[in-house]
Amino acid sequence: MRQFNRKENALKHLTATFIALMLAFAVTAVGAADIKIGFVDVERIRRESAPAERASKQLEKEFGPRAQELQRRETQIKTLQQQLEKDGVTLSETERRSKEQELARASVDFQRMQREYREDLNMRRNQELATLFERADRVIKQIADAEKFDLILQEAVFRSPRIDITDRVLKALAEGK
Repeated sequence: MRQFNRKENALKHLTATFIALMLAFAVTAVGAADIKIGFVDVERIRRESAPAERASKQLEKEFGPRAQELQRRETQIKTLQQQLEKDGVTLSETERRSKEQELARASVDFQRMQREYREDLNMRRNQELATLFERADRVIKQIADAEKFDLILQEAVFRSPRIDITDRVLKALAEGK
């Protein structure tokens, strides 16, 4: 999986480099004044936009009770484990086995709940991100049309701050456009 991600990143890097080279050739052929290029930092949109912050708060509200329940169960398991370690030598064999089984069941249940929590949270986070990026794409297209951009990139090996329109996109998202 990690090797696949490296190959995917290398391919993205190569693609971005190719696009940049093609743009350089196009600028040379057509003239720099005729082409208007912009850049949007997708990570900033994900971290700093008003819809992303609202989604984060919504996810905290939605998943907070489950997170608290997991913490409560983890504390119970630790307490049970400490009791077993402390009182294990004084308990009868049957009582000790019963406590060990109880601890094992609680641990298995906790791990299952934790796994389900992570899966559900990741699924909801991905849904919220998809919604965010759909809105951001609409805003970017509106800015591109209004300001007559020829090309807006979302990934680049290098970018000049003068072509970065991320702040405008963040502002438009905050205004609910």
